[in-house]
Order: sequence, then C-alpha cells, then structure tokens
Amino acid sequence: MGFLNRKRNTRRSTRRSARNAGSEHSAARAWSFMLPALNWRRIAVSLASVTLTALAVLGLTLLLNQPIQHVIVSGRLQRVSALDVEKIVRARLGGDGLVSADLDDISRGLHTLPWVDHASVQRRWPRSLSIEIVEQVAVARWNNAGLLNARGQLFLSESRFVPPELPQLAGPAGTEQEVTARYLTVQGRLTEVGMRLAALELDARGAWSLTLDNGVLVRLGRAQVDERFERFMLAAARLVSQRATDIAYVDMRYSNGFALGWKAGGSGSGGSSSGSGAPVHG
Repeated sequence: MGFLNRKRNTRRSTRRSARNAGSEHSAARAWSFMLPALNWRRIAVSLASVTLTALAVLGLTLLLNQPIQHVIVSGRLQRVSALDVEKIVRARLGGDGLVSADLDDISRGLHTLPWVDHASVQRRWPRSLSIEIVEQVAVARWNNAGLLNARGQLFLSESRFVPPELPQLAGPAGTEQEVTARYLTVQGRLTEVGMRLAALELDARGAWSLTLDNGVLVRLGRAQVDERFERFMLAAARLVSQRATDIAYVDMRYSNGFALGWKAGGSGSGGSSSGSGAPVHG
C-alpha cells in the first residue's frame, strides 16, 4: 500500500507541474500579444520633419552669418578712441560672422580700455556691429596720479593727464569708496554756504582732515567725524568764509567748540578757541 500511495503522489506532482508550466507558457503568450504595434510610417514622417527643421535652421544661420564689414561706434567720446574700439572688436571677432559673434566677449574686451565705463554691443543686419560707449567721469584725483569716479572706483591708477580742477582725495589702499562717499557728502554741504573742497585726506591712523579751496585746513580727527563737521558748518563756517586770509586751520577735535590757528601776521596770536572743553585726541 505504501508503494501505491507513493506512486499516486508522484503522478499528482507530475500533473501539477505540467499544469503550472502550461499556465506560465500561456501567460508568456498572452504577454507577447499585448505589445503595441508601432506606426512606422508616423515615426518616419516625424523624423523627416525634425531633420528638415534642423536643416532649415542651419541653412538660415549660414545665410545670416555674414562676415562683419562695418563697426559703428557711438557715444560722447573724449578719452576713448574709436580706432582703439575697432581694434579690440576685430581682435575678439577672429573669423566669426554676424550670428556666431560672441557679443559678451566683445563687451568684456572693450571694458579693458581705461576710460570705458559701459559698453553695449548689438548686431545690425546685415553685416554690421553697433557699439555704444559710455565714458568714465572722473570726480576726483586719488593719491599721486589716480582717478576716481562717483562710485569710488579707481579706474586709473596712473593717469598721464590729471585734470587740475579736480579735488585731491587721499587714503590707504582699499578706502577709495569710503573717501569718495565722504567727499560727495561734504562737498554738497559746503556748496550750500558758497565753499568748495580742495582736498580730503584719511590718514593711516583713521583721522580725517579737509582743505577748503581758500586754503583753510579743517581737522576732524578719528571720532564723531560727522558730528564735528556739522558743528563746523554751524559754528565756524561763517567765520572762516569771512576771515579766510587770516586763518590757517580750524581744529574741531574738541568736546564742545573748536580752535583756530592764525596765519603769521593775522589778527590772532597764533591760536584761539571758541566754546569750552578740552581738546580730544582722536
């Protein structure tokens, strides 16, 4: 009996295995019939359309990418030479045409010219480039022979020509923007009372001093610079304007008041003070 039972079990296992194999085969056949049919005609038409579009774009680019024959330079040019502009443009172009030209690279090249503040480069069809130049505007001299713009940028460190009418600013390296900002503020206030600034200096210790166009030196020191300048405008500016030929300097480094230094032969005896308080060293 045991032998017969084992034989029956073996037959049942064989039938189950056959049924499972048949099921898997049927599933595989069913899966193979679920794959979508490809519309090869539509694919061919799409590929042809993309190819034709790319060829059309390439052809149009080649047609428009004409050699550049003219460089048109505009702007109020006093320091920048149109010839220098054209030389840089030609060098940056190489063999590029109107479409392939790198306008940003040309603009960067133009900014290497010392007096160029801004350069705009545009294409002008069919074979030209339009260049608009905005020159730097110098508002002050810096140290020995440098020139500053209104943003406090030292755009020329060694200028061969320094306009003598510009005020002289001086300070340690890296303080150009700080000194320029104070100059613009001070000059604006002085103009209100008919004075002009000839020089402004920030020394290595951080002390400020300014020289008026009438030759009078005003010492502001290191601390409370804005407050001291305002006190000068309120209390000393009128006197300096009236007695500029006699006054050598005004020392505002006092806690409350100021001191005057008289020129030789002036009405003072070498120095006098107005107000109270001891001099402040700073």
